Amino acid sequence: MNRFKTSKFKNTTPKIAKKDEWISNVRAGSFSSQGNHIKASSKLVAFNTEQAGGGVLGVSSVRPGSDGQWTVKQFSCHSDLVTDMDFSPFDESLLATCSGDETVKLWRLCEPEKQQPSSPELTLRPGRGKLELVHFHPTSSGLMAVATSNSPLIWDTSCQDAPLAVLEQHSDQLQSLSWKRDGSLLASSCKDKMLRVFDPRAQLTPVQSAKGLQNNKDSRVLWAKDDFLLTSGFDMMRGREVKLWDGRKLSSSLSSVSLGTSNGLLIPLFDEDTGLLILAGTGDTVVDCFEVSAAEPFLTQVSHCLTDIPTRGVAMVPKLALDVMCCEVMRVLQLTDSCVVPISYHVPRKHSGQEFHDDLYPDTVGTAAAMSAAEWWQGGNKQVEKVSLHPDKQPKTSAAPAKQAPAKKELPGGGRKEDVTRGCSTSSSPLSTPSSSAAPSRSPSSTSGLSSGFAPSPSPSQAAKTIQGLLGPTSKFRHIQGAVMHRDTHVTNLRGLNLTTPGECDGFCVNRERVAVPLAISGGQIAVIERSQPGRLPDTATPTIQNSVNVADFSWDPFNTHCLAVAGDDAKIRLWQVPKGGLTETLTEPELILQGHTEKIYSIKFHPLASGILASSSYDLTVRLWNLDTGDQVMLLTGHQDQIFAMAWSPDGKLLATVCKDGKVRIYDPRQSTAPVQEGPGPEGPRGARVVWVCGGKYLLVSGFDSRSERGLYLFSADSLSSGAVANVQVDVSPSTLIPFYDPDTSLVVLTGKGDTRVHVYEVVPEEPYIIECSSFNSPEPHKGLVFLPKTECNVRDVEVAVGLMLTKASIEPVAFRVPRVKKEFFQDDIYTDTAVWWEPALTASAWLSGINGKHKKISLKPKDMTPVSEAPKEAPVRKYLPSSVYLEEKTDEQKKEELLSAMVAKLGNMDDPLPQESFEGVDDEEWDD
Repeated sequence: MNRFKTSKFKNTTPKIAKKDEWISNVRAGSFSSQGNHIKASSKLVAFNTEQAGGGVLGVSSVRPGSDGQWTVKQFSCHSDLVTDMDFSPFDESLLATCSGDETVKLWRLCEPEKQQPSSPELTLRPGRGKLELVHFHPTSSGLMAVATSNSPLIWDTSCQDAPLAVLEQHSDQLQSLSWKRDGSLLASSCKDKMLRVFDPRAQLTPVQSAKGLQNNKDSRVLWAKDDFLLTSGFDMMRGREVKLWDGRKLSSSLSSVSLGTSNGLLIPLFDEDTGLLILAGTGDTVVDCFEVSAAEPFLTQVSHCLTDIPTRGVAMVPKLALDVMCCEVMRVLQLTDSCVVPISYHVPRKHSGQEFHDDLYPDTVGTAAAMSAAEWWQGGNKQVEKVSLHPDKQPKTSAAPAKQAPAKKELPGGGRKEDVTRGCSTSSSPLSTPSSSAAPSRSPSSTSGLSSGFAPSPSPSQAAKTIQGLLGPTSKFRHIQGAVMHRDTHVTNLRGLNLTTPGECDGFCVNRERVAVPLAISGGQIAVIERSQPGRLPDTATPTIQNSVNVADFSWDPFNTHCLAVAGDDAKIRLWQVPKGGLTETLTEPELILQGHTEKIYSIKFHPLASGILASSSYDLTVRLWNLDTGDQVMLLTGHQDQIFAMAWSPDGKLLATVCKDGKVRIYDPRQSTAPVQEGPGPEGPRGARVVWVCGGKYLLVSGFDSRSERGLYLFSADSLSSGAVANVQVDVSPSTLIPFYDPDTSLVVLTGKGDTRVHVYEVVPEEPYIIECSSFNSPEPHKGLVFLPKTECNVRDVEVAVGLMLTKASIEPVAFRVPRVKKEFFQDDIYTDTAVWWEPALTASAWLSGINGKHKKISLKPKDMTPVSEAPKEAPVRKYLPSSVYLEEKTDEQKKEELLSAMVAKLGNMDDPLPQESFEGVDDEEWDD
């Protein structure tokens, strides 16, 4: 391209894929290594994850599965951080990895739906310290460049005794390597600011070297077209810059571009066919595209793409995987903390999607190696045969039978060939090119599909599934609406509230008759407010409950609206009895004190069915069960290794679940054992968590934090905790723990945190996708807590499915959650199932302790004067418009003339009618003034 000639790629446009086309369930992070952190073949994608210190890789596919979704699997590669990886250009399933554990491993990967290999096909141990980089040779099979911290090695994997060459040692940290496209030269950049070009077959020292970098921060070097070299790094003022060099003369750069100041390294990707250069900075939300030319102007900016999420790494998808029929000339995969985002680059053309534009797609390098490593080392310079991207010129591929995996075999010089996990077909040699690798696994035309070019075209039978996948799962509660109720129902003028209750406490508690709120007054005082008396509280002091110690947690007895249990910092639990009608004087003497814990108590939970059974957790790492009828401790549960964040009784009252700071979720059967009967991994974050039983006690829903302190929901099967979460959803970033309320009638879970303004609503179902997001509710100001009332408090005539009380810094405000419905005059029996009478006990404490189980009775919420919507009379459809036959009825020309004339006459009126002024009366002559 020059100033007098227009480039066909100057209007290349980036298009970020829609969110449902992103590869999700990715757990990336910040990595201290020289690699790009993500690589792609025409079939698979591999990327770094933060698990196991970075020794675990994630694997997915370039194209989605038949259901339109991507499967992500993780497999352990190394005992230390995977510093770099590279797919073989001649085998789309062969991945090379290197690591801080001083090894290079070759893996033959499977489809993500299958189990990945547990052992590599080949392990190389150079014995030269930590390995930083690995790059396959572009023309020869079985040949790669491996970099230690300061020296490049050339390795033939068929001769594992020693590397073919150990190139001159660099004086500082080696930062990047790049093979020239014809495979003759190898370039490197180093922390010593030097650029070096090696001809490994001619000499071990550089054939060209120069001080090409101004700063010793991270840099990258990349061969562009012909003899040009590209470098990205930092200038003396720490501004990021890109330079273009003549690889035959490194004394000065040909051109340079400054890209502002930022700490993130610029990762360059170059497409030789189009001359397009991608530049993405780590930690940035920008991806720039330039066109590289052999004449001035050497670097011309084509596009500036703003992304939604900061970049952790980038990779380019091979040409054979592009959607050529939609004029997709390049596709970049952006690795972020939680997903891989495809960015497609299209050239706007007429008839895009219908014709193959051969001027955009010159023949590209194929997938058959030009020669072996030995032939290259002996001086061979054969080039990889090029292939056409035209869909009609793609060879038909036939499925080759899988070859038997070789048995493990020790190799001299630290190399080892190993077998692969069953389920993956392997070739007889780890670097041999499969017979079908000379052609792409499927023709480019088969990749045409979604607008990004990332998904295949669905067949007619899959169209409905594709549309449903785009729209997402449906829920009858997806449009649920939350609203603060009328001010007449508020309690206002609350003074002296304690807004810093422990994280294990809900902040306040409520039953059908009264509300208990903690006060920031010495002595652990609690105010009790009658719900039957809303309005403004008096400015004078009101009677309180004085606990004499700071309050850790408190809860109303679900079966006694007058009984309040309060746990204090002194490891005691006090039971208070509020008189009928509310407090008239300050209470100082509790009815019962429970003692047994040796340290401060975290939380307390009443049994859901048995009256008089209370569970408590403490800093002494125990959970104790109490019989309130006798005041005795009846059970002591052990097994926790750290702070107990939360407890939850199962709906049938048989089991007790806990979530702990040691990263474990545990289930106890207190009447059978003091040790947990099940244990599994929970949220990784140590900031706090809550647990609740859902779906009739078949699952546990845990709200907590991940390792990056993002709030999330994790769903566990109660039958197999050890298997980990069956589903998880990332919610947002906030310091407070999400406190869940679960409604078993609708399977809705409502979550919010102390100090939040947003209330999240999800529907939990016992099958995929398990957790369905519904509309959220935003409060006008930050709230300090949200607790819910019994289902009988809901106004079914307004289709209320939940009613809660929201505590703010000076008031208590009722909040109703309603489902929009058209026929509100009918009882919505599809929403209101019979509800459990959980405010009445099903059995006594002694009966439960003796092994008896109970069950709540259920009642209908249907008013007597309402008809169920399922029994509503069927209304005949009302035609809003006349049938088309009326408008399309054929009329003769005479009929049309008559209609037109009639309309005109009607508009003008009758010509024989008198004029209005004719009816006016005149004035007599004598009435005129002279």
